[in-house]
Amino acid sequence: MNNSAQPVSPTASPVLTCLNVSKHYGTGALTVNVLNAINITIMAGERVAIVGASGSGKSTLLNILGGLDVPDTGEVSVAGEILSRMSADERGFLRNRSLGFVYQFHHLLPEFTALENVAMPLLIGKINMKQAKEKAEVILARVGLAHRLEHKPSELSGGERQRVAIARALVTSPACVLMDEPTGNLDTHSADAIQALMLELNKSIGTSFIVVTHDLRLAAKMDRTLTLSDGVLV
Repeated sequence: MNNSAQPVSPTASPVLTCLNVSKHYGTGALTVNVLNAINITIMAGERVAIVGASGSGKSTLLNILGGLDVPDTGEVSVAGEILSRMSADERGFLRNRSLGFVYQFHHLLPEFTALENVAMPLLIGKINMKQAKEKAEVILARVGLAHRLEHKPSELSGGERQRVAIARALVTSPACVLMDEPTGNLDTHSADAIQALMLELNKSIGTSFIVVTHDLRLAAKMDRTLTLSDGVLV
């Protein structure tokens, strides 16, 4: 297990960098330091796991890397653009264009079909409906759900719902996908299938993955594993 925060391939280009990032909550004696001087570089096509005990700051770090939260100090850049120098609307546009997100709970919209859920990021990005559905259909086929296009989340198994969530994260061809416990709610068989899918898509599409996980089997399949302990990479 490699706990170094240095990139593994100096010839690749960075898609995401995190420089001296710190985050705390509260004030005075009640201050809790969640992250302390975190430095990470994620290279194009790289798979990185972030592990650590509950409460170690993993999800907070992931939210900051994705521009969903802001650090107290330090900078995060995605595709060469520094998030702190952007407006909220600009960060939202960058997330839609360059990042994908997958969570422990799929967060699919229950009233929409698998195809419509996956097309949603493209529609938000102002792609017309016809093109959005065509792209969504292609990526759903890539994750093995060509036969489930018109099914709503309630009609899908847990593993299928997570495959839809992964397809939704990948449909915009992002530089990097951020995943928070993507197999946490799945049985072993479904978790293994999702892990295999992630590795296959990483190789075939070249998207980078940052995966927060308690699953050491999943972490072992990544290129690097970073351990977060009390807000510090150790």
